[in-house]
Amino acid sequence: QVQLVESGGGLVQAGGSLRLSCAASGRTISSYIMGWFRQAPGKEREFVASITWSGSILNYADSVKGRFTISTDNAKNTVYLQMNSLKPEDTAVYYCATRARYDAVYGSWGQGTRVTVSS
Repeated sequence: QVQLVESGGGLVQAGGSLRLSCAASGRTISSYIMGWFRQAPGKEREFVASITWSGSILNYADSVKGRFTISTDNAKNTVYLQMNSLKPEDTAVYYCATRARYDAVYGSWGQGTRVTVSS
């Protein structure tokens, strides 16, 4: 029963940067994994990046490696997604989610924040 609220989306030109935030409230466990996903119009939801609250486990989709950075601020119960060198194909609604380390599914999701990258 973790509540997640995303923010930081907006309109940016190709090559620009945005920083998304995911504020968590309720039960947070240090070993749980926080993930960022995105869904573009007409496409399936896809994985972007994930991290444990401690920052000990990191994972990125190949499409964003070298451009995006996921991080946590435990004092603020917040997960960030720093997005640099943005491309039009990064345009999507971005969602924050959480799951236990050994669970197969993410159990809690935010409502999403929209990112639009213009050419």
